[in-house]
Amino acid sequence: MKEKVCLVSLGCPKNLVDSEVILGLLSKEGHPLTTDPSRAEIIIVNTCSFIKDATQEAIETILRLIPYKREGRCRLLVVSGCFPQRYGKILEKELPEVDLFVGTGSFQKIPKLISQQRERKSFLSGKTFLYHDKTPRILSTPPFTAYLKIAEGCSRTCTFCIVPMIRGPYRSRRIPSIRKEAERLADRGVRELILIAQDTTAYGEDLGDGTSLERLLKDLVRVDGIRWIRILYAYPKITYFTKNLLKLWGQEEKICPYLDLPIQHIDDILLRRMGRKSKGEEIRNLIQKIRDAIPGIALRTSLIVGFPGESEEQFKALLRFVEETQFDYLGAFKYSAEEETPAYRLPNPIPEEVKEERLRILMQVQKRISLKKYQKMVGQRMEVLVEGADGGRTALRGRIKTQAPEIDGSVFLKGKALAGDWVEARVTQALPYDLVAEIEKILS
Repeated sequence: MKEKVCLVSLGCPKNLVDSEVILGLLSKEGHPLTTDPSRAEIIIVNTCSFIKDATQEAIETILRLIPYKREGRCRLLVVSGCFPQRYGKILEKELPEVDLFVGTGSFQKIPKLISQQRERKSFLSGKTFLYHDKTPRILSTPPFTAYLKIAEGCSRTCTFCIVPMIRGPYRSRRIPSIRKEAERLADRGVRELILIAQDTTAYGEDLGDGTSLERLLKDLVRVDGIRWIRILYAYPKITYFTKNLLKLWGQEEKICPYLDLPIQHIDDILLRRMGRKSKGEEIRNLIQKIRDAIPGIALRTSLIVGFPGESEEQFKALLRFVEETQFDYLGAFKYSAEEETPAYRLPNPIPEEVKEERLRILMQVQKRISLKKYQKMVGQRMEVLVEGADGGRTALRGRIKTQAPEIDGSVFLKGKALAGDWVEARVTQALPYDLVAEIEKILS
């Protein structure tokens, strides 16, 4: 019998899909799977290393799992993903307890690597593996929701970002392959598809044959069984958002009126230092263009505070922009100086305590905006996807069409329904980042 495997997945949804592929490949080879590391002969940690916090989480997780090898039944500890791809063979000396380091271009070989004698510890090929519709995959999300990776890598030159070095250049999957995977997921009961890539709006640009996000969406909306299609990680380049794309987005019932549009900042000088291709005015015009085309669309963005040289006035300008724009959802991060990036060499670093204070102030502003927006929803009836019981609470937890899983809050539901049901619920209370509602009827 094949050895039992436990996989711990760290990082973003893009990394989660890689973990699901690893699980699928292992299962295909006959390995039983467990979520309990104490019961596994093989433990795999699929890591992120985008910023210092992610690297630290990877290290802490590995250290937490090492005792299972020293004292338990684990015979093989494997570290895969961005962490080994970024730091290479130096990890062999730093973490001698780890038996195998597998980078982003070799994780599809893990079933073979763990079953044979190896003369080396590290397998770090340069080109990140891009899966396809025939690649085995075991979902770790709820059975009604799945992430669908439409491209891999990034060809942008943002000065703060290490992703292109780790993941390589942008490579789009072909539409027929994505369509077939979507059909397979729908056949397994998936009703919500969440499209992900380092940049979803650049989809197809590298193929040079007219493939685009618009063409992909036209194909995906025809997949029977899919009810919601959600789009994350769109680059704020106004030419990507064509009139036809926005028209399709606004008219097609299956495409959620939701967009994740990371802009990072609004000040032109800082945007240029960040290597971003959009100026502040273009970002403002793009947001207005999207809102005009799709009334009621929920916009999420990501911002960086404390980038080298960010003055107090530039930060205040960012605050004013956030107040004016009224994003539905906003995530902010303190700038993380990563050695291999061009921004690491920039002068005038911002003290850590200043970064912390700017982050606190920014999120307080967004908290007020979020509460105000949710208060306007009280009394409205909304379609809610029920996700299940809310931990120790008696209520159920769900999401409306304009909430992405994990990042955008929830709807706490009073009433009876099953996970995976769509219900009509009346909003009774607004919290800063969540809603409370009463179920009035089951829709499906």
